[in-house]
Amino acid sequence: MQPAPDADDAACAAVSGRLPSSVAGESRRWTDAQATGAWGSPATILLTCGVEIPGPSPLRCETVEGVDWLVDESRADEDLYTFTTFGRDPAVSVFLDYDSGVGSADALRALSPMLARELPSNGRACTAPGETP
Repeated sequence: MQPAPDADDAACAAVSGRLPSSVAGESRRWTDAQATGAWGSPATILLTCGVEIPGPSPLRCETVEGVDWLVDESRADEDLYTFTTFGRDPAVSVFLDYDSGVGSADALRALSPMLARELPSNGRACTAPGETP
């Protein structure tokens, strides 16, 4: 894994220190890249803190445990999905390999409460298509 551009943000250090020992039944694996986490053997859930903060996007957005997530399904044909926090600074991306049987609902429910506590809101929130923020 590679650290994200803003991996050195203090909030990413707080996130790194509070990563759970398991996510969706998968045990944590240690990584040597700053502000990252991985679970499963082989790794099926990857987390990177300090990714570029997303702006307005046509991607679908889901709210899980108070955290808005943009859902990138561009590699769905490979069973790979990326979920990026929206309205949080710094931003976090979670990569899931659906081929492993891990679902996004379980993974995001395990991570969202901690992220909601550790990552400040930047005041932005997801809106439905055509809805004015």
